[in-house]
Amino acid sequence: MAQIKVFYEPETELLSVFWQNPRKNQIATELGDGVILLKDGVSGEPIG
Repeated sequence: MAQIKVFYEPETELLSVFWQNPRKNQIATELGDGVILLKDGVSGEPIG
């Protein structure tokens, strides 16, 4: 079973949810309404 990792930064009120391990080379794409999709920078696979 996969583990979900959740990070919260209270200063910026940022909630990050990862269903794969965070990557050093991740890319962020804004989907709208404050929702950002995090993808692997090499494969483009969604990770969070």
